[in-house]
Amino acid sequence: MIDLYTFTTPNGRKASIMLEEVALPYNIHKIDITKNEQFNPEFVAINPNSKIPAIVDQDTGITVFESGAILIYLAEKTGKLLPSDPKSRSEVIEWLMFQMASVGPMFGQLNHFRRFAPEKISYAIERYEKETLRLYGVLDKQLADKEFICSDYSIADIATYPWVAIYEFQGLTLDNHPNLKRWVETIQQRPAVQRGMAVP
Repeated sequence: MIDLYTFTTPNGRKASIMLEEVALPYNIHKIDITKNEQFNPEFVAINPNSKIPAIVDQDTGITVFESGAILIYLAEKTGKLLPSDPKSRSEVIEWLMFQMASVGPMFGQLNHFRRFAPEKISYAIERYEKETLRLYGVLDKQLADKEFICSDYSIADIATYPWVAIYEFQGLTLDNHPNLKRWVETIQQRPAVQRGMAVP
């Protein structure tokens, strides 16, 4: 059994989608970041960085924080969604790191400055929108001749999808990135994705 500590953010949804895809039983613990519950001592003991998601594997006693690390851990635990051959595995890890280092931080900054910042700073909004659209282009090119980011569905797709799926929330469109739009529409039809996106 997995204990999942999460909230309704793209990073949180990565973990719940993964748990649904690999069909592991899990308990949901809602950490309401709008109420600063991530700073409660009980949660800080699980993740010293006070960020969701985090998991505790009751079977092994292992605690994992950082969404990318959680995806790798669950893939290795179940033998699913992360290839074993070195070339394919390296490609999936590469695109997972692309999401962690670029997609998440840049899309997150656009969300913040466009939707949540107390003061609308046009320079910041323009900067992060431009970078988000550039990253859309990188993904669109990668998907030009592939159904999924690394050909087969993997943790690279699971990591990236919740961030791209909120394009309307970001005030953007995928109309100029048809391969990326097709990919989003394909993934959102997966029952496990639909269930994972609804957590908590």
